[in-house]
Amino acid sequence: MTPMTVEPQRTLVLASASPARLNLLRQAGLAPHVIVSGFDEDTLDHDEPAALALALAEAKAGVVAGLAEAAGALVIGCDSVLELDGEALGKPADAAEATARWKAMRGRAGVLRTGHCVIDTATGRQVSATASTTVRFGEPSDAEVAAYVASGEPLHVAGAFTLDGLSSPFIDGIDGDHGNVIGLSMPLLRSLLGELDVSITDLWA
Repeated sequence: MTPMTVEPQRTLVLASASPARLNLLRQAGLAPHVIVSGFDEDTLDHDEPAALALALAEAKAGVVAGLAEAAGALVIGCDSVLELDGEALGKPADAAEATARWKAMRGRAGVLRTGHCVIDTATGRQVSATASTTVRFGEPSDAEVAAYVASGEPLHVAGAFTLDGLSSPFIDGIDGDHGNVIGLSMPLLRSLLGELDVSITDLWA
């Protein structure tokens, strides 16, 4: 009998420093390597928040895909912004901005847009899409907002909030994929990998 040939498992690379995105992938049975792109987000601008998130994801994935250490890998790039009143809100610049942001958001709803890009460096093929989730904010008091901002957490996350951290009590609910709000939509990732003829189950560690 001719022995069966087993295809070697593809290497997965996350082009992001986000521990939340890395944790989401690990929880889904994946074991990506992390290579931070170092891309300067301020060099991109776009009127549409969803398009901005997608352009940033594509730029970050593209930088990493061009590195020698990513050769042959599947590279995932992501970026998130909160759309509120048609404006794209990323990470606040400082505590004052985070405070103003929360006072503007409370009692309202925004849409978290996360751009996803996957590049197969073995073939050069690239696929990308944006996932959107509506977030309904609660009404934390001024004292609660001050305490949250003092924790430092909102300075490190898009929109100045996260579902999996200290701000979770201040979020009344969401409509859509919760992983997308944390930073990466696993259903969308599965779909994008499928477009590249890769089954996500073949990437399980």
